[in-house]
Amino acid sequence: MSSSLASQNAVSRLYQFYQLTKPRVVSLIVFTAVIGMVLATPGMVPLQLFFAGTLGIALVAGAAAAVNCLVEQKIDALMARTRTRPLPRGQITSLQTLIFAGAVGGAGLAVLYHWVNALTMWLTLATFVGYAIVYTVILKPMTPQNIVIGGASGAMPPVLGWAAVTGEVSADALVLFLIIFAWTPPHFWALALYRKHEYARAGVPMLPVTHGDKFTRLHVLFYTVILVACSMLPFVTRMSGAIYLALAIALGALFLYYAVKIHVAYSDQLARRTFRYSIAYLTALFAALLVDHYFRIPL
Repeated sequence: MSSSLASQNAVSRLYQFYQLTKPRVVSLIVFTAVIGMVLATPGMVPLQLFFAGTLGIALVAGAAAAVNCLVEQKIDALMARTRTRPLPRGQITSLQTLIFAGAVGGAGLAVLYHWVNALTMWLTLATFVGYAIVYTVILKPMTPQNIVIGGASGAMPPVLGWAAVTGEVSADALVLFLIIFAWTPPHFWALALYRKHEYARAGVPMLPVTHGDKFTRLHVLFYTVILVACSMLPFVTRMSGAIYLALAIALGALFLYYAVKIHVAYSDQLARRTFRYSIAYLTALFAALLVDHYFRIPL
């Protein structure tokens, strides 16, 4: 019985550390990085490179998420969305989180350096610093433009994937970066609109808190228009063909519909739907790039 209980406790402990890595967020990061790898070569990515690149990027992304949880544990305790995380509940200590993040992040960087290439390792390290330090520690508590400026680190995964395969950063990789960079503000501000009271209570200067709903709703629409324009670039630059173009137009039209509705007829329920759709949008858009890459229909 004691052995069974010890085993259950060990599994529970591992799950708590796993939660620190924000697996749902990291899964989207890894997915866009994988698409970057695939688009970087006309054929198949070598399996060893594929697995090493995916593993290394995932480990460093998980470490960055753990540091974010460490820095924001007091804020997380005040918000319904995050108060059940391991640190606010006291299930894991700050020191344990720091050691875990260092070990996981260090392992990820070592994998990238030894089995991928040095450029990818350095770019991934810069992305880690950008998210865990520049965004989390400096920008988020200081400016309502935190999402816009800090979005650069969140937009890096496809660039990392591209660099893993080619050893360089091309213009096409920067197009993928630009899409996610433009996607980040409407994605997060939709969330911030219906969570503004929690952000205000936590003292986080998100745009709805500092500039009000009307201003934020206008900016959601503005950045969605920019996003839809950016989503056309893979076709304009001939990185993709007709399949991607058709899906990008359809996906973008629905995102624009949500953004216009938020601007003219706001409700918290609508903002929730927009936030959820924004995740589905980015996933489907990058999936469209993948399908188009292997089943190209030129125009």
